[in-house]
Amino acid sequence: MKVVIVGAGSVGSSIARELLAHKHEILLIDLKPEVIGRSGLRGAHWLVGDACELSTLQGAKVEDADVVVSATGDDKVNLVVSLLAKTEFGVGRTVGRVNNPKNDWMFNDSWGVDVAVNTPQLMTALVEEAVEIGDLVRLLTLQTGVSSLVEFTVPHDSHVIGSTVGQIQWPEDSTLVAILRDHAPITPSRDDVIDGGDELFFVTTIAAEDELRALLSPDSSEPPQPRPSDEAGHLEQQGPEDDGFDG
Repeated sequence: MKVVIVGAGSVGSSIARELLAHKHEILLIDLKPEVIGRSGLRGAHWLVGDACELSTLQGAKVEDADVVVSATGDDKVNLVVSLLAKTEFGVGRTVGRVNNPKNDWMFNDSWGVDVAVNTPQLMTALVEEAVEIGDLVRLLTLQTGVSSLVEFTVPHDSHVIGSTVGQIQWPEDSTLVAILRDHAPITPSRDDVIDGGDELFFVTTIAAEDELRALLSPDSSEPPQPRPSDEAGHLEQQGPEDDGFDG
């Protein structure tokens, strides 16, 4: 698989290192030539230039890439690169790094982003997943905000304990895809009995998350609570603590 990564800072270099270990072809684009020497990446191809310029992307032959990853520390750059990759070069898959969570609403198919990676949101989800028992935790947003991967740790006094997967009437747009029990993953079948401490993983539409949360709550008769609607706004600027183009 050929992957083009824009931004060779700590994030972009880490992604490239992992992909190179899996034998993928990697091209990194960055404004700063000095990142090549300090990256320590062996086997990667490099292009020094501004990825927001069509000429740079043409020189990188982005149209031949399977995936374009925009991993800079500037949300404006990541959005522009994703949009150009999708609309001008027909790249099949784009991944955009979200630096400022307030800009998350823009990272969708309107800007050519197939997968948005919101690091603060992901870290929050992992913290919640580690400590929250008895509540639904969103781990990952899929399909540009349409669906999500969520996790529910079954409390030892939950009303679903003892029920089989087939006995529970799951929401129409939610699918139980895995059960983690005693650190071992289980592919769920209709006859599997849910036990306390099980971690249940669902792929669900975001609209159905509240229905799933209500079903799994201690009072399953409680109606789902509506989620607050996302508010549109302007692209937020990074603060002084945010890194720049080099990701």
